[in-house]
Amino acid sequence: MTPLNPEDFNRRGADMLPGHLGINILAISAAEVRAELPVRRAVLAPNGYLHAGSVVTLADTCCGYGCVAALPQGAQGFTTVELKSNHLGTALEGVIECVARPVHLGRTTQVWDAVVTHRDTGKTIAMFRCTQMVLYPKQGA
Repeated sequence: MTPLNPEDFNRRGADMLPGHLGINILAISAAEVRAELPVRRAVLAPNGYLHAGSVVTLADTCCGYGCVAALPQGAQGFTTVELKSNHLGTALEGVIECVARPVHLGRTTQVWDAVVTHRDTGKTIAMFRCTQMVLYPKQGA
């Protein structure tokens, strides 16, 4: 098995949405993913506050990368089948951080929770949960 390291995941997402938003993976394992997102104009909504979609993308990226790290043997990938977020605050500057951890690591599904906080204040920005369906190669294909 290839060792998991943040640099590989950052390269994987560099020219995709995580990279465009500026998400930086700090640590990754099957038990926890940590990432950060600098707050800047590109991640704000037109009203000047942090865009909920930016927060969801940070949390979903952490949970998705965690799912990749925790895929059962023989699985080829996953797809998200449900996600939910509760937004409790916002940030106008600084860096927001996310910590994602698995709640359920099954053969056919995984459930991950993530908490997004403001680095300097420790204030919770959002709580997030998603369910992923684990994908396997088709039999006889």
